[in-house]
Amino acid sequence: MARRRPAPGSAQRRPQQPAARRPAARPAARKGRRGRRALAWLAGLVAAGAVLGVGGLAAAYAVTDVPDPNELADAQISTVYFSDGQTELGTFAARNREVVGIDEVPDVVQHAVLAAEDRSFYENRGVSPTGIARAVWNNVRGGSQQGGSTITQQYVKNYYLTSERSYARKAQEFILALKIDQQQTKDETLQDYLNTVYFGRGAYGVQAAAQAYFGRDVGELDVSQAALLAAVLKAPSALDPLNDPEGAAARVDYVLDGMVSEGWLSADDRAAAGLPETVQEQREDALRGPDGYLLTTVRAELESAAGLTQEQIDRGGYRIVTTFDARAQEAAVQAVQDQLPASVPEGLQVALSAIDPATGGVRAMYGGADYLQRNRNAVTQDIAQAGSTFKPFTLVAALEQGVSLRSTYSGASPMTVDGNTFRNFGGSSYGRINLVTATANSVNTTYVQLNDEVGPEATRRVAVDAGYPADTNTLGDADTTLSNVLGTASPHPIDVTQAYATFAAQGVRNDWHTIESIDDADGTRVYTASPTQRRVFAEDVMADTTYALQQVVQQGSGRYARNLGRPAAGKTGTSSGNMSAWFAGYTPQLAASVAMYQVGESGPEKLSLGGGEVTGGSYPVRIWTSFVRAALQGVPEADFPSPSYVGSSSSSGTASTPSSTPSRTAQESPSESPTATEEPTEEPTEEASDEATEEPAEQPTGTPTSTATGSPTAPPTAPDGGGGDGGGGDSGGGGGDAEASPQADEGADAAPVP
Repeated sequence: MARRRPAPGSAQRRPQQPAARRPAARPAARKGRRGRRALAWLAGLVAAGAVLGVGGLAAAYAVTDVPDPNELADAQISTVYFSDGQTELGTFAARNREVVGIDEVPDVVQHAVLAAEDRSFYENRGVSPTGIARAVWNNVRGGSQQGGSTITQQYVKNYYLTSERSYARKAQEFILALKIDQQQTKDETLQDYLNTVYFGRGAYGVQAAAQAYFGRDVGELDVSQAALLAAVLKAPSALDPLNDPEGAAARVDYVLDGMVSEGWLSADDRAAAGLPETVQEQREDALRGPDGYLLTTVRAELESAAGLTQEQIDRGGYRIVTTFDARAQEAAVQAVQDQLPASVPEGLQVALSAIDPATGGVRAMYGGADYLQRNRNAVTQDIAQAGSTFKPFTLVAALEQGVSLRSTYSGASPMTVDGNTFRNFGGSSYGRINLVTATANSVNTTYVQLNDEVGPEATRRVAVDAGYPADTNTLGDADTTLSNVLGTASPHPIDVTQAYATFAAQGVRNDWHTIESIDDADGTRVYTASPTQRRVFAEDVMADTTYALQQVVQQGSGRYARNLGRPAAGKTGTSSGNMSAWFAGYTPQLAASVAMYQVGESGPEKLSLGGGEVTGGSYPVRIWTSFVRAALQGVPEADFPSPSYVGSSSSSGTASTPSSTPSRTAQESPSESPTATEEPTEEPTEEASDEATEEPAEQPTGTPTSTATGSPTAPPTAPDGGGGDGGGGDSGGGGGDAEASPQADEGADAAPVP
């Protein structure tokens, strides 16, 4: 809010003050006080001149220029908005401050402040030499450093300088106060003082103070309330009536008596005034609740992308429009609340994020229930093993190398590949199936064979191209084992959403961001988002990938998402040992992921919620469906491109035996569309999930438990183990449950990793 000055007509040098503001005192008393003040001022001026040195005062006055106001005094609240530019998300502020014009401050408030801080304000020349001399004498004698400042000197200190206590600063304050008193009116000086001085309770300026102490605007204050605000200026925290009611009452009496002696308050009004009641101090933290995660993510981006400093963010008065959609954000919070049981184990974490694939703008983010209770953002700071949400990267790598969706592989379980034994979820064993069926049912053994064919390095490269940071936990260059296809890497949930947003954009990667634009306090546009945009995958490869992932929704482990009622593609993921569960998916207009994991006092714990295992096809897909349906309400339905069927089909692998090693053998004629060539020997399901119904159930079946089951796992030790929808690889030694555990990313405490 811009500082408002008095009207031009009142800006001449020291105008006559309105009678209502300065009631006449008895002429004799007034004349006597003025005479004594003049003598004291002259005596003090001599003392001040001695302090500054012979001739120093005149020389310093001549060479000293009035500086521009410092950032501290001009501090304005920066406001953060949702994507509509109208709905407020929150604020950033180093201090609670709202600028008001002098015409908005009642005379009773002005007079109370003058009675408390500077009763000679209208007569002095902006300085108090006697006060300076008294402070110097006290300091020379070894007493505590003192001020003795007029309101003009206090204004200069607050507005132009620092709070440093030194003789040099005091001398500079003296000179600047003289110049300020010459260059602006008393009303301007008092206005600026009232807008910058600290009143306690985190309130800078009289308007913020009126709200903090009384819950009303400054224009509504009565005599007693005005006197209290003036009283606390001497010691803002100590004299708060909530801390020291007796001290506050004594200081209020001093102010009221001073107003009477100066002719600003009648005796009758004085008799009726006293210590007023105040409201309880409201420490309303802007980061409370789920929105705290949004605001801290925006703050981090203001620094990293927009190049603003912390001081600029808190004091610059910026208008920040984010990419967050208010309706989508509400839908995210509501979906988590509605789909989870009323009682959940302590330490259960849910991370939901959504990205507009066309722009990379983050539309919604659920990083936790309350930032003040847990200040780690589950979306951008926590990590959890990806499970089978990683399999599409191997599918993309295969399509790029000319492998067709029609290619068939053995789905037998168990299966030994490259010396390691792998199993499907629940022990389900399939005959010969194509890649569409393998994707729909998340068949681990088929995907391990495919990864062996294309190479784990290619799978890793696709993951990075799609959106995984190259330094993702256990994704590093050394991690080129076949089990990486089963999701042994532990990304941030936002990284998974980024990757699926790249799929939704049909191979165009738009890096995620949360800020759309920034305007400064003057309304000038200083930043507009321009995220990196590049094509990383061919359109025909993406069309086939999306077709396969649509079958996950239509007939596979994510079929509950059919309740969305519009085209959708996605992938479930459940890590070995049931340590994390995912659903990542997209429509043409929105990509989103939901991750669930549990953290106890000793570290990661096995997910336990309801009567059975928590898998990607249970709570995560229900939360995802509920969220996307609400977020896209009113948005026209859009279709995905038709599959291209790139590459050539083949039949690879042999009948399943524990020692079988698959190999690519023969070509086969392409069929009209990929279908399974043999039914599984057991009912294939990655998850314990009901068939889709017309409307999703209020919550998954089963009775929620109040405490977690299972014990915390040890740190990861078997890189070949774990992963993949609970199927995991034996690695010859008993799985890798620890690989599946969510972990706190020690390197991501400060800011999200784009």
